[in-house]
Amino acid sequence: MANYELIPFSTAEELSRAAASAWLDEIELANRAGKTHCVALSGGRIAQKFFTATVEQGRARTVSFAQVHFFWADERCVPPTDAESNFKLAQELLLAPLDIADHQIHRLRGEWPSAEAFTAAIAELASIVPVNPAGQPMFDLIFLGLGEDGHVASLFPGSPREVTVGTAPFLAVNDSPKPPPSRISLSYSALAAAGQVWVLAAGAGKEKVLRESLTDQSVTPLARVLRSRRHTKIFAETGKINL
Repeated sequence: MANYELIPFSTAEELSRAAASAWLDEIELANRAGKTHCVALSGGRIAQKFFTATVEQGRARTVSFAQVHFFWADERCVPPTDAESNFKLAQELLLAPLDIADHQIHRLRGEWPSAEAFTAAIAELASIVPVNPAGQPMFDLIFLGLGEDGHVASLFPGSPREVTVGTAPFLAVNDSPKPPPSRISLSYSALAAAGQVWVLAAGAGKEKVLRESLTDQSVTPLARVLRSRRHTKIFAETGKINL
């Protein structure tokens, strides 16, 4: 499979700093072109280090985030103040420290019934992010973590066919194998349509599934994403992931 770029790092800290620097480059490029930058964030342990590195470097470089619109790749169906909320993590470590304006933040309403949150997310997405001819949103960049089972966003192994081939930008996930069971996630179709997708893979438990996902025969969620795209960047902590 040659449609990915594997970028190795010795530690999660090095990975986070490099990914943050590369993202800031993308934001500055959009700023110089006078364009908005629509990004979808993910949660997880590596996101904590990544958000912190972004704030530190963003301040040092005096990068303007005024044209960045923040979305989420997935969210747990919990209130935004819950410790499990991906929004809460980003709000505390990224958005608040950077003083991001409310109109730039487009969180998924995890506290609402999933069907209502799902509908609201699609409507808000359509009002800001341009779409391709197939009607899929074209995010400038989507960040994904990697679970030990190969899941990305809240797309898990063994999902039913309506998940793997669905064309709606967001999906309501009601049977997540990891708690909480109810979530909202970007779909495979939305991930395929994004301008860029960057995977941040860190942690000792990821070695086997990352190795498997990079094979042509793999059916992990990450492998499905890689196969659907022309190019995906994988920032990998190879000090623990021996590829």
